[in-house]
Amino acid sequence: METKRKRPIERLDIAAAALVTLFLLLILVPFLNVLVLSVTTEKEFLQTPILLFPKNPTLQNYKQLFEGGTVFNGYKNSFLILLMGVPLDLFLTTTLAYAFSRKSFPGRKALLSLILFTMLFNGGIVPLYLVVKQLGLTNSLLSVVFTQAVSTYNMILMMNYFSSIPESLLESARLDGAGEWRVLWHIALPLSMPIIATMLLFYAVGRWNEWYQAMLFIRSIDKSPLQTVLRRIIMDSMNTDLLQSGQMEELRFSTAIKMCAVLVTMVPVMCIFPFLQKHFVKGVMIGAIK
Repeated sequence: METKRKRPIERLDIAAAALVTLFLLLILVPFLNVLVLSVTTEKEFLQTPILLFPKNPTLQNYKQLFEGGTVFNGYKNSFLILLMGVPLDLFLTTTLAYAFSRKSFPGRKALLSLILFTMLFNGGIVPLYLVVKQLGLTNSLLSVVFTQAVSTYNMILMMNYFSSIPESLLESARLDGAGEWRVLWHIALPLSMPIIATMLLFYAVGRWNEWYQAMLFIRSIDKSPLQTVLRRIIMDSMNTDLLQSGQMEELRFSTAIKMCAVLVTMVPVMCIFPFLQKHFVKGVMIGAIK
């Protein structure tokens, strides 16, 4: 039996490995620096702003960030937005995408053109605020949930995925007496888990990072989501009067607060992504290529 010979390592392989390693370091080193700065003492930061291994780590910065319960309250509001917003997003996007993926849907082209028009033009912030105010949703989490309920881009991806399902399969279910809702929930959705997982990740990350809509419609700090709360904390710590007075330790403190805020925001997303990663690339590629 002939033994398989190992392919010799060429210069191109070495160059590719070096580029991948360099790219990996470009990602890991800033993240490690953020982690280290969030637990670095004042003296170490003033001596070396870029650190990888702190000598005297401390959790005082996180204690300062979580004092008063404002950040915990922001976490609660962000999770409430996730619990209310993501199911609504998935329901509206799924039903809309399935309807437009069927060529027999009445007025399909005209309605789809109107929806695509919103990707280029919109009414603006002032009309949106007036509508939310007339509905009595200002200073409420529902204003954030309803104003971002459907993404046209995500709907198009899901529509293209539904279009890839053979029409004969759906027609056979209709011949057996199944209605459109039954075809959607029992035939189309079980075959669309990759795009469902992709949409779940897109909407969950978008809802978690939401701050702009909350800044427009919510005035009470007790009802603000986490991103808005952290923004207010950082803006307060970056008081320009402190910079003008030359108080370097206060400037360091504001930098440490920034690093803590970055990590506090990233942790939930980092916990969710590994479970959806295997479906993410497949769902995006099928929806995009179609």
